[in-house]
Amino acid sequence: MKLFQQMLVAPAALGLLASGANAAELNINGVSDYAASADQVTSVTQFSDVYPTDWAYQALSNLVEQYGCVAGYPNGTFRGNRAMTRYEAAALLNACLDRVTEVTDELRRLLKEFETELAILRGRVDGLEARVGELEATQFSTTTKLKGVTNWVLGAAKYHGNGSDAAATTAGGTSFSYNLQLNLETSFTGKDLLYTRLRAGNMDNVYGGNGLFAQEYGFDSDNAIVVDRLYYSFPVGDEFTVVAGPRVRMDDMLPVWPSAYPSDMTYDFFTYAGAPGAYNLALGAGAGVYWQTEGGFSVSTSYLSVNGNNSCPNNDFCGDSAGGIGTDAAAFSATTQIAYAPESWGVAAAYTKASGVNGVGLYQGNATIPAAALSYLDDQSNSFGLSAWWTPEESGWIPSISVGYGGSWLSFGGDDAYTNSWYVGMEWDDALIEGNSFGIATGQPTYIVSVDDDDYNAGAGYAWEFFYKFQVTDNITVTPAIHYLSKPFAEQDSNGLNAMSGLVKTTFKF
Repeated sequence: MKLFQQMLVAPAALGLLASGANAAELNINGVSDYAASADQVTSVTQFSDVYPTDWAYQALSNLVEQYGCVAGYPNGTFRGNRAMTRYEAAALLNACLDRVTEVTDELRRLLKEFETELAILRGRVDGLEARVGELEATQFSTTTKLKGVTNWVLGAAKYHGNGSDAAATTAGGTSFSYNLQLNLETSFTGKDLLYTRLRAGNMDNVYGGNGLFAQEYGFDSDNAIVVDRLYYSFPVGDEFTVVAGPRVRMDDMLPVWPSAYPSDMTYDFFTYAGAPGAYNLALGAGAGVYWQTEGGFSVSTSYLSVNGNNSCPNNDFCGDSAGGIGTDAAAFSATTQIAYAPESWGVAAAYTKASGVNGVGLYQGNATIPAAALSYLDDQSNSFGLSAWWTPEESGWIPSISVGYGGSWLSFGGDDAYTNSWYVGMEWDDALIEGNSFGIATGQPTYIVSVDDDDYNAGAGYAWEFFYKFQVTDNITVTPAIHYLSKPFAEQDSNGLNAMSGLVKTTFKF
């Protein structure tokens, strides 16, 4: 840039040579003095007749101090208001051309010295241009990106105590299953998103049909490819976003997920930020809107119906085909969340009103409610969740910490019941080896606290999780994990069943 600016001086000086001054008006000695003083001025402040208030002060300062090709007179003046003669213009042009010649010679020397490196760079640029051209010619879409992930899980469960033989009979075998997701992200404006997920899998809750150790990614389509997500999000102004679609999940409509744990999901309960009632991950037809500021504050609200694709609004006539949006037969979930989440920490509060089959997933991955109560969960429920999380700025001995608490009011055999759940999760990044992580969590899956304000004395069990994630490559992770449930079923006594599981989860991203 400096060389270019210096070269701009030359045509300006040539223009001065074409002015009306003639030799008769010239003071030869003055021109000689002007030319001889070129190396004596290094700052515009050396001119006694130049002031910061002069209209060309900054331009003159740049020419003197940055480019060094403007001089004054021996008496320390610049005489800015005096007309320039052709000889003075020639002296100015000569000084600037000398600087241009110096820079040109230096550039030639540098080009010669780095000739080999420049040739390599030119080859690489040519190669990149060819590859970009090939990609543009072969890409399947100019608006869509394809991102894929597949989970392979090898796992087994072991049961102890009363009823362990029966549990092992139905869910005691080692299983090896998979989940596959193909995510298509399409943008038409650069700010909107049309999201399509194609999915297939054969996971039967990883360890069998009882769901004790179910996984959030435990998808079973009998190996058929299905549309698992289909929604569109777009901004309204600078801070509002609208999300809507026929296959959208409640967390797709949240600007903030209220947890930093876990980075690699294994046991289902620890997926819900300690409040599976408020964060039920219901999936259906619906819409939501959220407001999010640059400072981290956000408010969101959403509604969806699990059976919103059906048009019959009456359960008595349609049975399993009943549904709709906003009807009596709609299995719905409506969630509102308020959150404040700066860069490394956050707090959130959520409220969800839901109704439908099993409370629209109110108790996914949980078996601490008596089996007799599950048939009553078709009634409406009101749930809340309180969550907080913090992550350290640098990896080390201090882990990220996530905590959450949830409660729900629901109908239990015609009576009103209240349930609780909570968790604490910690995860260490770069544990032992850079890129790997270690996590541990504990909590109590949803359990009944009271029925019609009377204490419910069935008690509750505890859940534990330990995992270590190996980052094999940028796109492959291997995660062994161990889980323990001290009291899977609420109706059992203190000598009842307890369960332990182990798995190895391998994730490929492409």
